[in-house]
Amino acid sequence: MTLQAHDGVIRTGAALGAIAPRRQIAVAGKDRASYLQGLLTNDIQALTAGTGCYAAWLTPQGRMLTDMHVLESGTMILLDVPAEATDAIVARLDQFIFTEDVRVESLAESLGGVWLHGPLAGDVIGRAIGVSAGEGGRATVGAWANYQLAPFEFDGHPITVVRIDQIGVPGYCVYVERAHEPSLLTRLETAGAVVVLPAALEAARIEAGYPLFGIDMTDDTIPLEAGIEDRAISLSKGCYVGQEIIVRVLHRGHGRVARKLVGLRIDGAHEDAAPLRGARLHAGDRDVGAITSAAISPRLGMIALGYVHRDFATAGAHVEVDTPAGRAAALVTERLIPSTP
Repeated sequence: MTLQAHDGVIRTGAALGAIAPRRQIAVAGKDRASYLQGLLTNDIQALTAGTGCYAAWLTPQGRMLTDMHVLESGTMILLDVPAEATDAIVARLDQFIFTEDVRVESLAESLGGVWLHGPLAGDVIGRAIGVSAGEGGRATVGAWANYQLAPFEFDGHPITVVRIDQIGVPGYCVYVERAHEPSLLTRLETAGAVVVLPAALEAARIEAGYPLFGIDMTDDTIPLEAGIEDRAISLSKGCYVGQEIIVRVLHRGHGRVARKLVGLRIDGAHEDAAPLRGARLHAGDRDVGAITSAAISPRLGMIALGYVHRDFATAGAHVEVDTPAGRAAALVTERLIPSTP
């Protein structure tokens, strides 16, 4: 299949594949929600069984330690985090436990996550695990809201299904014991899912404006620069680490930051002349930012995400980008990711 055909599966079918490696951490104990409430940017105590949210963990200086999906099952909270950061996150979480009834455990060796994207993804999952529409009083998986989750069984083994939209279409993750992951993948493909090229998922992610921690966001990033505040930050909850910096920028600085993550469409660039991560962006003789991700979109051509100085962060601004073939013209575009989960 061509890249265009794989993109078609994402847009109209059910595409198998993760946009980045992820691992899971279990946080258990009766104080789990209040414990995480003081660490993370979103309102964890507002979660009820079967719901979740997106959140960040910040330093006292307001810089990102990581982002994560936070999922409340009713008996524990599952943190879905960037794979390479798992051990460091577990160690840091342990450091903040004092008298709270909280237990933290890495599930990296025991639990896997199978990701599907596309308008048919939820229905494919339902067929694969044998769940009828509305079974148990629940809406069919394909009609779930973002960050809705529920437990099911697959061949007699427990699994959890959660909806997490990432690339401009409905998205889902099925958490399953690693030993049963191969049989689940086979069943999903039999039910209509198609494994797609990582390049197709990357193009769809960049098109949707969905940033990844470790690539588009790092430990030097303030969430407001990455534009994730509407999804990741609660403005009504109590104190959390780094809150003072966020509030100061929002209230005293009226949300103004020195740089912003934007989408870019690049003229004339082709695969051999794609800008590399870190490629500089220019406005005349002025260095105004850098590329964080780039890809070939079957629909839009060369596209990218990058940070630009706030003077050039408005859609329609013209800049230039360094490529292996020389400078190419680029247009700042709207990032399409929804502002709320």
